[in-house]
Amino acid sequence: MPQHVPSSLRTASSRGARPHPAGSPPPRRIVFLAHRDLGNPAAGGSEVLVDRLAEGLTELGHEVTLLCGGPAGHHVLRDYRVISAGGQAAHYLRARSAFARRVGDCDLLVEVCNGMPYLAPLWHRGPTLCLVNHVHTDLWRMRLRGPLAPAAHLGRRLEQWALSGAQRRGLLVAVSPSTANALHTIGVDRDRIRLVPNGVAEPGPRAGRSPEPLFLAMGRLVEYKRIDLLLRLWERVRPVTGGRLVIVGDGPEGARLRQLAGPGVEFTGRVSEAAKHRLLCEAWLLLHPSAVEGWGLVVTEAAARGTPAVGFDVPGVRDSIADGSTGLLAHGPSSFAAAWCTLALSARRRELMGRAAEERAAGYRWAHTVRQFRTVAAEAVRGRTEPFGGRAP
Repeated sequence: MPQHVPSSLRTASSRGARPHPAGSPPPRRIVFLAHRDLGNPAAGGSEVLVDRLAEGLTELGHEVTLLCGGPAGHHVLRDYRVISAGGQAAHYLRARSAFARRVGDCDLLVEVCNGMPYLAPLWHRGPTLCLVNHVHTDLWRMRLRGPLAPAAHLGRRLEQWALSGAQRRGLLVAVSPSTANALHTIGVDRDRIRLVPNGVAEPGPRAGRSPEPLFLAMGRLVEYKRIDLLLRLWERVRPVTGGRLVIVGDGPEGARLRQLAGPGVEFTGRVSEAAKHRLLCEAWLLLHPSAVEGWGLVVTEAAARGTPAVGFDVPGVRDSIADGSTGLLAHGPSSFAAAWCTLALSARRRELMGRAAEERAAGYRWAHTVRQFRTVAAEAVRGRTEPFGGRAP
């Protein structure tokens, strides 16, 4: 079952879905404004979330459009409309004109804010809703260093103002309690935050567990995922556990990480959904050394296959891993290595945690996420600011 959520941070549907008042149905035409779509080579968890929401809302009868930057992945079949607003960076400046020229109007505009904002409430006259995976407070410094440090400071201030100032009249959707707390920390009023956790798909027939130790890390190869730290820890763990460390994904850090890798490490690059499913089933453990997440979708995907996870006690990861039950949370590199070895050497404990992880993941399904989001979307269109489930902490 899902983790306990304090009453002050309940989701819109945690007290039961309310009937929509006469004349206030859920919005029919919904536009998502996001950095990428799922067909983009750099797509990650945020793009998966938007795709599942868009697909689910379309199935419920809504007209959904995704206005995004970069290549729009037209080779990927979608039931909703996908429009490119321009390049990876230029589309932030072109979003307003692209919306006016190619979309025209909608009942609700959903701004997906992943660091750099679109400031949609300042130029869109209709209702808006802001979807936030995680606040990039510390990531600005991590990504922009040295001569770019002033830009990091500017980006941090712009994001904070956009979320707490430009969005001050609208609702914000957080994907985890950690994200909700981060939003409140930068000045967003608790009454405007709604919690809509990520879901997970039904995993389908289970592949067999690897007979030999197989440890899996999966995600974009970017700096804040800290795969370099994982590779250093592997040199300490490998003599104890043996086996293989398989790293799935690609990204700007790929070449550097391959040079750092020692014996027993395999990089697969991007893989198909079938291969991803097989690896998640075969793995003894999912290793997730990220410095911050919105939720940690891959943790729940692994849990749905009965695979426990080891991660750091950081925002997002502490929401997706129930420490001591579905996996272990570490407080530093040595603690991470110790947790890794402990579970690798105890088949019984891995089995118990895997069962708990699978049971917990069963409480998170995309259909439920879509219904929760639809409830908040209806509230945003009605212009109400009182929360369904009380104030955020």
